Amino acid sequence: MALLTKDAINAADDRQWEDVPVPEWGGEVRIMGMSGTDRNAYQASLVVMGPNGKPSGIRLEDQTAKLVARCLVDGDFKRLYTDKEIRALGAKNGGVLERLADVAKRLSGLGDKAVEDAAGNSETGPSAGSASA
Repeated sequence: MALLTKDAINAADDRQWEDVPVPEWGGEVRIMGMSGTDRNAYQASLVVMGPNGKPSGIRLEDQTAKLVARCLVDGDFKRLYTDKEIRALGAKNGGVLERLADVAKRLSGLGDKAVEDAAGNSETGPSAGSASA
């Protein structure tokens, strides 16, 4: 297999999406996996910084709605909810939001460990290897 060029990587359409039935809302919605930048911003929004400038915990308020809002898109793949509208989305059925969040996590490569890592709560293991000889 040939090595990819920067242009080939940039041209690759690698983001995943899924239409999810939501009978409670009378239809279906589209969930799109986050880009790396969006995922990092989401994770950073959950981190509570201590007075020393280091992570001191995780902010759980509206975490599910924040995730779903970043991934819920229309037919043209534009976000349905802005960051300012997260509370309105968070007022919806928690079970529905959790189901949608599960899809968003899977499509975005997120898990509970990723959130803990962002907050600095996981142990650092040895690096996977070195490219130097």
